Amino acid sequence: MLDRSSKPMPSGVSDALTEMLRGLRLDGVDYGRCQMTAPWGILFPAQEAARFHFIGRGGCWLLTPCKQWVELKEGDAVLLPRGAEHILASQPDVSALPIRTYEVKPICGNVFDVCGGGEGEVTLLFCGSMHFNVDSLHPLLSMMPDVMWVHELAAIEPNIAFLLEAMAREVTVERVGAGGMLARLADVLAASIIRVWVEKGCGDATGWIAAVRSPDVGRVLAAIHLQPDRDWTVAALARLMGASRSGFAERFASVVGETPARYVAQVRMHQARQWLVRDRMRISVVAKRLGYDSEASFSRAFKRVIGAPPSHFRAGETVAAAL
Repeated sequence: MLDRSSKPMPSGVSDALTEMLRGLRLDGVDYGRCQMTAPWGILFPAQEAARFHFIGRGGCWLLTPCKQWVELKEGDAVLLPRGAEHILASQPDVSALPIRTYEVKPICGNVFDVCGGGEGEVTLLFCGSMHFNVDSLHPLLSMMPDVMWVHELAAIEPNIAFLLEAMAREVTVERVGAGGMLARLADVLAASIIRVWVEKGCGDATGWIAAVRSPDVGRVLAAIHLQPDRDWTVAALARLMGASRSGFAERFASVVGETPARYVAQVRMHQARQWLVRDRMRISVVAKRLGYDSEASFSRAFKRVIGAPPSHFRAGETVAAAL
């Protein structure tokens, strides 16, 4: 899963990744420190929120969403951007129980201590559910793989140790704003996992990692995500890449797996849904902000991408009910 011979990304690619991650932030985080003694196995059910795990001490095994066992060692980290079902266990042959069946001790807010297992070796895990400011169907998340695994994250990113120490302090002290501090720290942790995974991931990877690694396509994606309300035309994006319209369209589709027009439409409509649900904007305001001449034409475009009219979201439906 890792190509350890990968060379550092050119600065232009790193800049594009940085710009794309700027728009991917956390609205909240549930954080848990799990001290497990072998034998143990934890089933993490599928959820809308992303999940991350960092192996603080010892080691364990991960059963990925595609049903493959992967050994995780101390200092490793995994991120599941779309919260797919998976298992962590002391050994692959150990029966796994849902996380809720273990002893869960609330510490403060959305922070928990979890323990359980037998009487064997101890594994210390730092686990979290991260609620991104975009849903799992957003193009930026949908292009990501089910699992991002980073081997020896602590060695690659020495600041991770200090970051986890800071998170541990926020867990143990009852201070105002501890939950917000944890969310911001988890922001940095998630971005670190994504960045290192892109830098060290498989060299023949396609989709999101290929797009980010490509200086020309990555630059275009960064611009789209930074300005989703801009009326991006194929001609404008081609100029940004420095290519002809046909050359740009072919290059973009081959790397991203979508035509430029469709990708832009998806990003714009997912942004519109955020404005409707999170910011409670009126439909007419969103339509005008995205440059539509009428509310009706915007509503048709919105339904074509999202699958439901914007009025469905303005009618008081929750995000969970709408997905």
